[in-house]
Amino acid sequence: MITENLSPKSVFYHFEKLCEIPHGSGNEKGVSDYCVDFAIKNGLWFNRDEANNVIIFKKGTKGYEDHEPVIIQGHLDMVCAVRAGVDIDMEKEPLKLKIYGDKLGAEDTSLGGDDGIAVAYALALLESDDIPHPPLEILLTTDEEVGMNGAAVVDLSTLKGKKLINVDSEEEGIFTVGCAGGLRVYSTLPVTREKCDGKYYKIVFDRLLGGHSGVEINRGRANSNVEAGKLLKLLSDAADLRILSLEGGDKDNVITPYTKAEILVKNADETALFDAFENYKRDFSDRFSGVEKNAKITLEEIEKTDLLPLDKASTDALINILFEAPFGVQKMNPFIEGLVQTSLNLGVLKLEESFCRIDHSVRSSVTAERDELGEKIKGICEKWGAESSFHNPYPAWEYREKSPLRDTMAKVWKEMTGNDPVVCTIHAGLECGLLGEKIDGLDAVSIGPDMSGIHSPEERLDIASVGRIWEFLKKTLAAL
Repeated sequence: MITENLSPKSVFYHFEKLCEIPHGSGNEKGVSDYCVDFAIKNGLWFNRDEANNVIIFKKGTKGYEDHEPVIIQGHLDMVCAVRAGVDIDMEKEPLKLKIYGDKLGAEDTSLGGDDGIAVAYALALLESDDIPHPPLEILLTTDEEVGMNGAAVVDLSTLKGKKLINVDSEEEGIFTVGCAGGLRVYSTLPVTREKCDGKYYKIVFDRLLGGHSGVEINRGRANSNVEAGKLLKLLSDAADLRILSLEGGDKDNVITPYTKAEILVKNADETALFDAFENYKRDFSDRFSGVEKNAKITLEEIEKTDLLPLDKASTDALINILFEAPFGVQKMNPFIEGLVQTSLNLGVLKLEESFCRIDHSVRSSVTAERDELGEKIKGICEKWGAESSFHNPYPAWEYREKSPLRDTMAKVWKEMTGNDPVVCTIHAGLECGLLGEKIDGLDAVSIGPDMSGIHSPEERLDIASVGRIWEFLKKTLAAL
């Protein structure tokens, strides 16, 4: 095993085993089976529902039998991201783990530390026989990354715990105690294709940073789908063009790093076309100076393809939707410095034969603002002939002024490190809001080891941080 010499051994053992099983959103049956088989092997009571959510129970250790149960929670799915140009089928192939210095990653794909590390921690706790702890209720949900679908349908009536430790955060020493709610806006634009003569060109946006649309939306990163819309608008103003193909992203909650388009230009005036392209590149450089240092944006002539171009009306409609739709941070929290309150991400563009799919992810800690922004996107899309619908709305996780769990965890962290933890609310979505609607009086805190580049092939899990959070988790359970 790649991780056989890493510590804590039991945690990394289970993490690597999970990485051997494809488990992107909607494909969690295999890892759900792994958890069920684990429970059976260890003689633990469990239940699993039709959504493949798994709950596993373990009695408290000696002296803790009558303590209040503690819920340890994470999700079974991961975001599957493959480096552009690499042929890997993450629906079928295992991850290829690789150690990068003091960090763990996967070759050419995302790692799934979000949230495989939570599952690994939970299984390591369940199989231990020397860790003091109260009764444990391990809650492992599905489809978190595509709308928290598992958390939305899971039956929690068998749980007795009111204290929940969510292990779905990515910064050591930070306790998350609140988060934004969210909404998906899925739009479909019908298109018509027709024969047309002209020259053929390919546009590619590549090597953008991308990233998590909740965590990194305020870091000034470019979204290749949004930028493709801006470029197409400039090119269409300079030349009579038609779109043949357009594709970027496969997850609405990922800031898209790669987009490709093919266009036909009628009576091509190459000088005007490439002048507009160079103007765009200068503008891009000005807007993203110091951020998108490795971005590669190309426009090149290609051979004629068999694909018919969109007619002018369809081309204009698609370009205008992309150009008019807002992107990124829409409002900052007026009371908490640096916290995004409301944002929007265009994560998926996919032009098919007769329609174009356009998927947005809306986030806000204010429900009215979330819904208003969703309606705004819907209005823009419908103005240009698209049909839009709302999916997977989830509530914000509101800050709890009095939190015995937070107080205990902060005390343990201080004793362990000599420092106070950073207690914060975030813009990214966590399942605690949905779970809090099902468990009255739920007291929750989210923690996790250091991770970077999540939802991308650059995802890295800090090995030493995994060990420190493991020790913290054990000390916290002993104190509850």
